[in-house]
Amino acid sequence: MVKLRLKRCGRKQRAVYRIVAIDVRARREGRDLRKVGFYDPIRNQTQLNVPALLYFLEKGAQPTGTVQDISKKVDVFRELFVNQSKLKN
Repeated sequence: MVKLRLKRCGRKQRAVYRIVAIDVRARREGRDLRKVGFYDPIRNQTQLNVPALLYFLEKGAQPTGTVQDISKKVDVFRELFVNQSKLKN
């Protein structure tokens, strides 16, 4: 199973995070399948590769709570819903 979760980077007291698609059994800093975004909580900056994020969500990847909150701010789930409704019609 694949999860979309945060991978810690940066130095001590200045954490930044990569949003990655990673196997559930891997550790937090383990090998990721693909980098799909970046999040800096100190500067409150977010960068997402939306097509890659949508690809993994369509394949059944489960986002963690924090990644889900970040994605909601960018309306990724609305795009996912629109894409799924297009496929059904």
